[in-house]
Amino acid sequence: MSKTRSAGAEPPAAPAPQAAAPTAQAETSSTTTAPQAADAVRVPLDPAADWDNPLRDDRDRRLPRIAGPSGLVIFGVTGDLSRKKLMPAVYDLANRGLLPPGFSLVGFARRDWEDQDFAQVVHDAVKEHARTAFREEVWQQLAEGMRFIPGDFDDDKAFEQLGKAVDELNASRGTGGNFAFYLSVPPKFFPKVVQQLKKHGLADPPEGSWRRAVIEKPFGHDLASARELNAIVHDVFEPDQVFRIDHYLGKETVQNILALRFANQMYEPIWNRSYVDHVQITMAEDIGIGGRAGYYDGIGAARDVIQNHLLQLMALTAMEEPIAFDAEALLTEKLKVLKSVRLPEDLGAHTVRGQYAEAWQGGEKVIGYLQEDGIDPRSKTDTYAAIKLEIDNRRWAGVPFYLRAGKRLGRRVTEIAVVFQRAPHSPFDSTATEELGQNAIVIRVQPDEGMTVRFGSKVPGTSMEIRDVTMDFAYGESFTESSPEAYERLILDVLLGDANLFPRHQEVEESWKILDPIEEHWTAHGRPAQYASGSWGPEEADEMLARDGRSWRRP
Repeated sequence: MSKTRSAGAEPPAAPAPQAAAPTAQAETSSTTTAPQAADAVRVPLDPAADWDNPLRDDRDRRLPRIAGPSGLVIFGVTGDLSRKKLMPAVYDLANRGLLPPGFSLVGFARRDWEDQDFAQVVHDAVKEHARTAFREEVWQQLAEGMRFIPGDFDDDKAFEQLGKAVDELNASRGTGGNFAFYLSVPPKFFPKVVQQLKKHGLADPPEGSWRRAVIEKPFGHDLASARELNAIVHDVFEPDQVFRIDHYLGKETVQNILALRFANQMYEPIWNRSYVDHVQITMAEDIGIGGRAGYYDGIGAARDVIQNHLLQLMALTAMEEPIAFDAEALLTEKLKVLKSVRLPEDLGAHTVRGQYAEAWQGGEKVIGYLQEDGIDPRSKTDTYAAIKLEIDNRRWAGVPFYLRAGKRLGRRVTEIAVVFQRAPHSPFDSTATEELGQNAIVIRVQPDEGMTVRFGSKVPGTSMEIRDVTMDFAYGESFTESSPEAYERLILDVLLGDANLFPRHQEVEESWKILDPIEEHWTAHGRPAQYASGSWGPEEADEMLARDGRSWRRP
């Protein structure tokens, strides 16, 4: 198998030791002028390590993108997302020198904790889940800015205490009044939290500073609820203050879709209906729902994954070239795709839902979805969903996009496969190409980030025999820089006010317009099909593609 290597010269040598290392204070991109706390200790950047910084400013390899004076408030700080992703990401950003000296982290949850108790929780999460090495000096600087607010979301006194903590941090840490509020809470609490922020004046920034809201998916459970939630949130925050997290958009490979298409002349000319036969977008998990019955039941694979992750991947794959790589230009092109989506006329024939059943998987017997703790045995929630969509525009007319997502499948993988039409004429004997498949470009989002190109090549020997081969590009083998974890990139972007990788409310609503008719059809027509855990989904999904003379890829 061939491996691609990145071209170009090696990065310049690191600056001499006597050269002063840049500091976050000197390079901040913030427009605020609030002073830093007098006793703030800046951990210098390592000049040599700076060349390997995956979050550096693209305009100059030597200048990382560093957040200005700011703080982050996390609601629901005791949850798994906070412990496994958010807290470690904050530490990793600090360890890379990408947070200001006075950066502050405030936790809000129903716990009888003091500040030091919260700091210990963060410490343990960082030790277990951080991607960078633990450095005591970085930890001490970060820990000095940690505060904890105990209370419920309807507790006015708790929000008053939060307001006092924000004011105190402005004075002692020099945050400049700049705070992002991260709602790592179940969606039913979104309205209450944002309304409390408005009631207690926390959503209104002091002059010259900013306030932002970060909201996790799912954003609504259908179009009506999404519109209602958008109205509530926008009553408190302006649209450009709201950052809706889709962590898939923070992954390097997803961002590389745009680089692949628009920075390379070899791909864009064939990225259309004249050459592409169909596109498959897959997100497969090899695990069940675990302990998430309370969240998952009633939502299902289509609402949990297709409505956001997969439709976003489809939009990036199908969109026209934006006039610039900025939030408004990307929104414009993605919306064109979502608005052009056409559902199949026969939803029964071209959509499938399923539930995983008891079976042997990986040498272990696993229970089915209906046997999971907390699941109603009569539940109709889908753990597998597959749909066929078409995009009615000049580039893609007639090209089907097949989207599928599921739990307890053969292996964990997320990929986009652009499958090309067969050659219109072949001079080779049919026996020479008996096993030859269709050319394909496969973008691997996880777990092995990279790209594979599949094409036919002659087998060495005296006869003309052609066989499928692949050329493989892997991030880990082609670059010395490590890919940042998605939440590192997204949290930093929130602090910088960079909205490029965050879906806007228009995209959310257009996505629900696509999915709602499918969900309504499923509700009115029977139960999900059963499929064996460890398989690749129900037989009905294979039949769906077979009707079109196609078959699913086996990742």
